[in-house]
Parts: sequence; C-alpha cells; structure tokens
Amino acid sequence: MKYALLTLALTLITGPALAAGNAEAGGKLFSKTCGGCHSIGEGARGGFGPQLNGIIGRPAGTTTDYQYSDAMKNSGVVWTRDKLAAYIEAPKKVVSGTRMIFWGISDQEKIQDILAYLETFQPK
Repeated sequence: MKYALLTLALTLITGPALAAGNAEAGGKLFSKTCGGCHSIGEGARGGFGPQLNGIIGRPAGTTTDYQYSDAMKNSGVVWTRDKLAAYIEAPKKVVSGTRMIFWGISDQEKIQDILAYLETFQPK
C-alpha cells in the first residue's frame, strides 16, 4: 500500500510536468522536423505549409496566407493541444486527405516538447 501511494504521488507530481513539455527542446525539434515547411514567430508567413503562430485554438484551414486542401478547410478541426498531438503523431488519421507529407512522430515526449514550443507563440 505504501508503494502504491508513493507511485500515485510521483505520478501526480511529475505527470503534468511531462505533459507540459520542454519548449527549448521543442524549438530544436521544430527547426529540424517542421521548419522546412512551417514558419513561426515574428514575420512568419505561409510557404510550403501555413505559419503556425497562435495555432492552438485556431480552426484548421483558416489562415489567409496559405492555400489549404479542401480536406483541411472542411475538416471542422479546431487545434487544441490534444488534437495537435494526435495530428503530429499521425496527420492522415486526424485529417484524412491532408496534403501534408509527414510520416508523424511516435515519441510522446517529443510531441509534448513541440507543443510547448508552439505555445510560446500564442497571443498573450
């Protein structure tokens, strides 16, 4: 019983920290994995992929500086943290017919790090 309580306490303490991710590590991953197609930060604009400033909370396919696929525009998706995590893991499972050519990331820690980085570009 004592060990079960200790395990529960550690899970409660460390779980949210892991879920939050590491924005610095996420920035490095973003540059290597996403930055070839997506831009973010001051002066970001659509290119081969849409810019990602303020992505969390934004309906999919709505920035004006990028030509989205019909699948993305008509997906009805709103980019929550959970929805983005699922999309980063397996894009075509979240938006069937997306033009995004990306195999996905299965490492949940890396996904959380990228999300933490994206969150640093949310409007205050």
